[in-house]
Amino acid sequence: MLGKLKNIGKEKNLSSLMANVSVAFMGLVSFMLLTRQLDKELFGEWVLFITLATFVDLLRFGLTRTSSVRLLSGADEQGHKTILGTAFRINLTLLGVLTLFCWASHVILLFSSFEINNGYRLFLFYYPFLALSNLSWNNAMSLFQAEQNFRRMMVVRISNVGLFCLFLLLNQWWLQWGLVEIIWVNIAVNAISGIWCMLKNWDGLFYLRFARKKTEKELVNFGKYSMGTLISSSLLKSSDTFIIGMSPFLGSAGIAMYAIPLKLTDLLGIPLHSFAMTAYPRMSKKAIDGDLNGTKSIFYSYVGIITLLFFPVALVSFVFAEHLVLFLGGNEYKDALPLLTLIFRVFTVYIMLLPIDRFTGVLLDSINKPKLNLYKVLVMTIANIVLNVLAVFVFKSLVAVAVGTVLFTLMGIFLGFHYLKKEIQIQSRQIVSESVDFIKNLKTHLG
Repeated sequence: MLGKLKNIGKEKNLSSLMANVSVAFMGLVSFMLLTRQLDKELFGEWVLFITLATFVDLLRFGLTRTSSVRLLSGADEQGHKTILGTAFRINLTLLGVLTLFCWASHVILLFSSFEINNGYRLFLFYYPFLALSNLSWNNAMSLFQAEQNFRRMMVVRISNVGLFCLFLLLNQWWLQWGLVEIIWVNIAVNAISGIWCMLKNWDGLFYLRFARKKTEKELVNFGKYSMGTLISSSLLKSSDTFIIGMSPFLGSAGIAMYAIPLKLTDLLGIPLHSFAMTAYPRMSKKAIDGDLNGTKSIFYSYVGIITLLFFPVALVSFVFAEHLVLFLGGNEYKDALPLLTLIFRVFTVYIMLLPIDRFTGVLLDSINKPKLNLYKVLVMTIANIVLNVLAVFVFKSLVAVAVGTVLFTLMGIFLGFHYLKKEIQIQSRQIVSESVDFIKNLKTHLG
């Protein structure tokens, strides 16, 4: 029995899940502490700042991460050095461009009378510091994912998320610092993780001399589509926050309230992110080897099993939505509890649709069709932005924003299957049969 448990513990899907759960738990605690340390307006500004930062990080690393993981999965030691060094050089160049853009925009706003949410101003000034501090550890994530080394990934992420959480605990009981100081501490803890990855030679900084134009072209040619896909995917969620922040009716307080159910939804999506990280290298390898049936088999089993796992979680979350919202937001949000509960219940429907939507995208990337995945996500993004504008400026309703999320996800599922049926004759009915076979094989393996 001990040997079986040990084997289960080594399983890559479980390792990935544990890594993401550990980081998410720290993030949840940090989120709860911030809702209690900042009033609604300031917390809304923080959410807008960090959402923008996350979005732009996807732009920076989306150009190289997916393509790096794909190439690193089958590369030798010399290939690792070339790929990591080239990716670092690309990301360093992007950092310089973004820094010039942010600070130039900030200066222009200082000397103009244009009214803008303070969260945008905070981003333009502080993001270049944050981008420099997280450069190394973000670049190292490509290596960790390609090697399926989720334990190391977990330790690196906890080194900054955990330290930030520890600071917020001290801030709650003793320091009582404000928003600007919190931002600086966030920058500092990211720098600690970055320096560690740099010293361990995981990030590619010391491999810059191995960077090659040919590899750069290969990374960028694939990455331009995956970057567009990642940016569009991020906009599917973050555009809600951006557009709410532009509304004079909802503003920072609206961002703060919407962030509560959205955070709970993000937590429910942790297992999906973990499984997608392990599925992508596996499906890519099968596709590169020419085994399309094996690639499709992995897709069918992942979609079926994860949807099955999500159902009871979504059901429990739907029933106890009120308690979950109050637990996360605290008494500050008690007056808006009925509204936030309704939004979260809409999001539980969205969660049930996510596995199929996410894995159609992963499969398109795996069979080297990132352009089609980009088209899929772009259509969803445009639909979401249109629905958000209507919800915020016409209906002035946060619930309408959440309903729009369900609608564009259904659109993405339809479009994803349309592309996959055309490219590799995917059959949706096989999801059930492959999932049953997977469960039978798992029982045999554990028995």
